[in-house]
Amino acid sequence: MTKEIKWTVDQSHSEISFKVRHLMIASVKGSFKVFDANIFTTGKDFTTAEINLWIDVSSISTGDQKRDDHLKSSEFFDLERHKQITFTSSTIAKKGADGIHELWGELMMIGVTKNVKLEVEFGGIIKDPWGNERAGFTLTGKINRSDWGLNWNATIETGGMMVGEEVSIACEVELIHAITPKSSEGCEPIKHQEVTF
Repeated sequence: MTKEIKWTVDQSHSEISFKVRHLMIASVKGSFKVFDANIFTTGKDFTTAEINLWIDVSSISTGDQKRDDHLKSSEFFDLERHKQITFTSSTIAKKGADGIHELWGELMMIGVTKNVKLEVEFGGIIKDPWGNERAGFTLTGKINRSDWGLNWNATIETGGMMVGEEVSIACEVELIHAITPKSSEGCEPIKHQEVTF
């Protein structure tokens, strides 16, 4: 019987970021600094992954405190009433021969849940010097923020809108399957492992 494996997020080597058009001429980038997830797979087959992710809305950061405070207000994420963003996976399927997969799941923001699709690029799986298995992924996707009721905007002089509707999502994720902790002294070189994805 294939063993179920629990993976945890290495937050020091992972990032959840987003990008949105500003004034129709440039983009503003931001990220969420605090997040975590429970991920279970059957063996090392990530097409079987069950993912439950939660994000601390208060950790949003765009490099500008005034803008961050606006994003936390009732005009956007309404932090006072909605502390978390969550994602629960439903299916993972291979997209083509290049190893790209599609991840489907439910994204919940400000109390609204919608199905979303993300593209997943698998970076590989290795054993670190302390004996822990690590897997790396790049996830990308696009959503329309108004689908979740994130509707705030303002008209600019040229007739366009201040903030774009489409939000690009980009995540770099490194997962850890902790084995028995070992001392770093005398460790073996990092080795690539067999994995299905």
